[in-house]
Parts: sequence; structure tokens; C-alpha cells
Amino acid sequence: MATSLLLFKPSCLLIPLITLLLVPLSSQISLYPAQTWSLLRIQHLLNYPPILRPWHSNSTFCNLEPNPHFTIVCYSNSVTQLHITGKPFSPSLPKTFSIDSFVTTLTRFPDLKVLSLTSLGLWGPLPAKIARLSNLEILNVSSNFLYGTIPHEISNLTNLETLILDHNLFDGPLPNWVNSLQLLAVLSLKNNILNGTLPNSLSSMISLRIIDLSLNDLSGDVPDLTELTNLEVLDLGNNSFGPQFPKLGVKLVTIVLKNNRFGGSIPSNLESYNFLQRIDVSSNKFVGPFPPSLLSLPSVRYINIAGNRFTGMLFKNISCNDQLEYVDLSENLLSGMVPSCLDLGSKDKSVFYSQNCLSVMGDPTQHPDPFCQTQALAAGILPEKKRGSKSMEKAIVATCVVVGVVLCALLVGILVLYIFKRKNVRTIVLRPPRRLKENNGSTGNFSQTMTDSRYISPAIKLGALGIPSYRTFSLEEIEAATNNFDTSSFIGECSNGQMYRGSLADGSLVAIRCLKLKKKQASINFRNQIEIISKLRHRHLTSALGHCFEYYLDDSTVSRIFYIFEFVPNGNLRSNISHGVGRQRLTWPQRISAAIGVAKGIQFLHGGIIPGLFRNNLKISNVLLDQNFVAKISCYSLPIIEQSMQTETQLEGASNGEKDKADGTDQGEKVDVYDFGVLLLEILCGRPIQSYYEVGIMRNQLQLSLTGDRAARRRFIDPVVNKSCSDESLKTVMEICMRCLSKEPAQRPSVEDVLWNLQFAAQVLARSCEASPLTPSRSSRS
Repeated sequence: MATSLLLFKPSCLLIPLITLLLVPLSSQISLYPAQTWSLLRIQHLLNYPPILRPWHSNSTFCNLEPNPHFTIVCYSNSVTQLHITGKPFSPSLPKTFSIDSFVTTLTRFPDLKVLSLTSLGLWGPLPAKIARLSNLEILNVSSNFLYGTIPHEISNLTNLETLILDHNLFDGPLPNWVNSLQLLAVLSLKNNILNGTLPNSLSSMISLRIIDLSLNDLSGDVPDLTELTNLEVLDLGNNSFGPQFPKLGVKLVTIVLKNNRFGGSIPSNLESYNFLQRIDVSSNKFVGPFPPSLLSLPSVRYINIAGNRFTGMLFKNISCNDQLEYVDLSENLLSGMVPSCLDLGSKDKSVFYSQNCLSVMGDPTQHPDPFCQTQALAAGILPEKKRGSKSMEKAIVATCVVVGVVLCALLVGILVLYIFKRKNVRTIVLRPPRRLKENNGSTGNFSQTMTDSRYISPAIKLGALGIPSYRTFSLEEIEAATNNFDTSSFIGECSNGQMYRGSLADGSLVAIRCLKLKKKQASINFRNQIEIISKLRHRHLTSALGHCFEYYLDDSTVSRIFYIFEFVPNGNLRSNISHGVGRQRLTWPQRISAAIGVAKGIQFLHGGIIPGLFRNNLKISNVLLDQNFVAKISCYSLPIIEQSMQTETQLEGASNGEKDKADGTDQGEKVDVYDFGVLLLEILCGRPIQSYYEVGIMRNQLQLSLTGDRAARRRFIDPVVNKSCSDESLKTVMEICMRCLSKEPAQRPSVEDVLWNLQFAAQVLARSCEASPLTPSRSSRS
């Protein structure tokens, strides 16, 4: 068991290696003078951290007692292992720090086999000259601020067995040359901003035992990994992989695929994974029957399938592994009964199964059976006819009914049959006709769209946040929710429709956007537009919950469209920054967190759906905050509005026509970046900006403060946050704001560039700010 635990923490592999290499050492080893000087040089470049206080010119480095912060191992007058671990959340090193000089100093240890430099505040691109350490077997530079692409020269480290670059800011794709490292056993790159697809060359790295690429922006299908017979841990969580379930070897101990875009069904060979201890496929788009045999795998301890569309019937007598500790079956389409082996009374087990169609006494979260059947059909899951316990049960019931009818015919005769037929006829005659009101009109293809699984877009990552599935609302529901559009329900005018607050029958609050169509617009086929709107579900958007059509009586064409969005109760960003009436105004960490949330929302609108949505009328009063101060963009562009209304969006007090004079182009992305710059400007100064003229004045003041000293920057920002922000964090935000407000669109940064700078400012702040930091978690991507 102790050996298997190491599989979950790659950094733990360093400990036994240190112990093994310490054994043959003599008690007194003196270093070459050049290496002694190099260690002191490292201490200097790291700005003399307190953890290296025992280092001085008279130190016998090879004989220093190892401790949690540093360990030096020597052999034959030369350093072979160097471990330095800073305190958690250490700030980045000063701007005078040079990563190039630092790595140059490291290359003076030619016999180095293990290099571990964690939580030291190192920043900058990792220099290619790291490859000069040709004997390296373990390289760990996690929890720093290293950025840029992974240098190609690392492929020359042919002795490398462990590569750990976790918790940095590396970007770009996983390089194709990674298979040059044929001895590599541990590849851990979690919590960076890697993107693109995985290279097929990964399939040939047969020495790999651990692959951890979680918390990145990687996408596409996973290469075939069946040849990696030594692979025991695969963690691809919190990316955008999919839709195909990866092809894997049968010796895996841990499989984590949560929060991705995998679909289809679970492969049948998963039942033969006898070493599997942990499987997490939650928050994906899996459909089809859930294999109960997973519960009884010989080694399984942890199973999480929540937030999918698994179907099937569970029975009381299903067997489970006795050592099963955690099972989450929530938010699927399972029916039947909870297996008795999932004993809820056991202190050693955590079991969750809410929001299914299970027969559980006193559980209000369970849906009726028809709900799961309808949802399964909507997702394109057809019931199985020839296999499965559910089919067998139906066959038995059908047989009993037939036998019963025959017996009744023999005993009672023709009279009973006659009465029985008469009763059936009455039932058919008295059954009321079904209402098809919502699917009438010119949108003839719409009902086909909503039942075609290709156009169903369930909330992949928002299920855990309580966002229900997208659906069609009836006009009666909308009228009841708004008290027949009473004036007390009216919120205000959005640039593309009137906004109402409503309360649904279950008590949940919603925001309803009403769009009136003219006759010439009502003939539009809304199929593709509704498909896009159904996908507008993101942590940093007011997510679309559904829609409703109202029709003209004369020709049944659409007269009004109602869009139903989640309701966000905590006011808008301006009221929490510029006004702050009756409430405490947001701190600097909270403001950076809100800005990052808005940037992620824009990033999703531009690239998270196809086609992307641009010119999103982004302004500070349209950014809402929920009860946890998570920023959500509202009143963003909608495809139907873009096509049919051609409505001009406005900056408060200034039209898009005025703003486009500054743009000099109609590039939608750059318009949104400019609008984001205006929003960021108000976050910085803490004063309402009401017109384009005021933007010009504030931009000039911002430029002057950037060219000045620290005091000039402090005079520009909101006094409320003056004492709670580090100067480096503040200057980073001011610089990216200035670039967003560039008059030439080509000089404005991309949304990805904006997001990277804000995340860098947040990480710097989290390590240096005296107030409690509220940095956004990068695990919540969409």
C-alpha cells in the first residue's frame, strides 16, 4: 500500500532516491572551490532567502545536515543532488533577478543528477542551457513563475526519468519531441496554461508510469496509450479533451478524466482493470448504460461518475468491493434502487446519488422515472431490447400479462372480454389531446433540433454549481414567473431587450430577456441560433437556462422571444467598486479576481463556441457578482440579436460609432478588448466613467502615472485599495489596461494575453499582499 501511495504524488519519488544516494557517501567531502563559489552565487541570485542562512563561505556544504528546505548530496568532490524548497506562496523574485544567470550558475555542477527547485519565486522563460546538465535524472521546478514554451533542448536530457513542471505558467502545446526522453517515468505538467492537442509520439513512451496533465487548456482526442504497459497513473482532469474515451492499458491504478468533453459510453474492457483503485469521469458528456461491475473491481476504492448521462437500472443485490470508500453517482439518469452494499451508515464510506430517478424514500432530489426516460431519448440513448436486467424484467411482466388475459378468457368468457374492450374504448375517447403550442409556427425545424442529440448541449462543467439543463419554457411559465410582466418585475433596458426578474414554480430566481421581432424578422429559421444559445453556459457568464417563443395569431410566426438566464443577486461590479453605497467596496485581490473572471468569460464567448460571439456590449454595469463575488457577464451578444436586430451597442454615454472611430476597424475581438480596458480603468481608479471623453482623460492620467514613480501610481488608484496591493501587481494591471486602450486596434493585446497578465498579477499578489488574497482558481475552466 505504501508503494501505491507514491503513485499519487510524483514529488514523493525524490525521497527514496535521496536516501539511496546518501548511503555510500563518506563522512567528510570537500567540494571543488568553483562549486562552493557557485552555491554562494545561487544564494545571492535568490536574494539571500532565510532558508539558506546556514550557507556561508566557510560552510562544508556536503556535510550540512539535510532539512525540509535544502539538501545537498555530493560524490567525489562534486554536487550530484541539489534540493531547495521555499516557503509556500513565496513571491516572485525582484525584477533584477535573471533566470539566465541563475541557470548558467547551475551548469557549473556537471555531475548533477537530481535538481529540485520549488516555491522559490523563479520567473522568466526556462533557458535552453538547462540541457547542459546532461546527467540529470530528475528535474523539478514546480510552484514558480516560469513561463513560455518548454524548451526543445530538454529533449537532449536522455537520462531524464522524472520531469515535474507543475504550478507554473508554461504555455503552448506539449512538444512532439517528448518521446526523445525514452527513460522518462514521471511526466507531470499540471496547473499550467498548455494548449493544443497531445502529440501521437506520447504513445511510444513505454517507460512512463505517471502522466499528470491536469488543469491546463489541452483539447482533442487522447493518443492511443495501450502500449504504455507500465502506466499506472493518468490524470487529464480539467482540460477540454474528448470526445473519445482514451485507449488505455489494463494496469492503470488511477484514471482521472473529470471536467473534460468526453462522450459516448464507457468501454466494456474497463471491467477487466483489476489494478484500478481510483476512477473519476465526472462532469463530462458520457451516455449509455453504467456498468455496475465497476463497483466490484478487485482493487477499486474511489468511483465518481457524477454530472453525466449514464442510464441503467440498479438493484439492491448488486455486489461491491468491501474496501470501496467513495462513490458519487449524482446527476445521471439511473433508475431502480440503491445497492445495499453502498451502506450509508458506514463511517468509512462516502456515497452520493442525488438527481437520478432512484427509488429512495424521502429523497426530494430524485426525479420520476419518465424524466430519465425522456432525457435519455433526448440525448439519443435508445433503450436496449435484448439484454440487461431491465429488458428481462419487462419481458417477465409482459409474459405474466398475456397468461393472465388467457386465464381470464377461459374463466369469465366472452362477456368479460367485451366489457374490457368497452372500457379501453372509453379511455381512448376521454383522453385529452396533447398540447403542441410551443412547437407550432415558423420554426418547424426547431423541435427536430431539440430532440436531435447532435444539438443537445448539457451543462458540462456547471452541473456541480446547480445550473439546470437548457430547456424550452412555456409562455404560461414566463407569465407566472413575472406576474404577467408586472412593473415590479421590470429590471431595466438592456441594449438588446427588456429585462425582467422572475420566480419559477420551484422558487428559483431567473432573469428574463424579452426581444420583440418585426414581421420581416419573424420568418428567420432559429435552429442554428438556438443551438448556439443552448451552449452559453460558463462560470463567468449569466448562463442561458432556456427560451420561449410567442407567436403572431394570424400566421403563427414568432412575435417575441424570451431568453431565460440564471439570476445573479449581488449587484453589478460598478456598485461594488465605484459606488459602494451601504456596503464594503471590493478589495484589490477581489478586483483582480473579478477582472480575471470577466476575461475568462470573454475568452469563452470568442472561442468557446462556434461561431464565436463578438462586440458583447461589455461595460462595468453589465458585469454582475454572485454571492461569492464571482464575476458574470450579462447582456452579452446573442446570435439572433446579431442577425435580426443589428442593434448598436453603446458604451455608457458614448455610441459604438464614437468608439469605432478610435478602433479604426470592425474587428469584433479588438472592440471587446477595448471595452475591457475601460472596465479595467474603472476598477483601478474606483470612479465611474460615464463617457468616451472621460476615457480619454483617464487614459492620459494612467499613462503619466506609469511613467512616474511608485508614488505616482499610488495617487492614480482608488484610495480604498491603496494599502492592500503590491506595487508589482498594480503595475502589471496598469500596463495591460493601457495596452487595451490603445487607439490602434492592432496594438491591443489578445484576450489570452490579457488573461495571462492578470493571472500573473494575481499570483504575485497572493504571495506578497498582507490582506487575505482572493485569487481565482484555475481549476474552474470552461
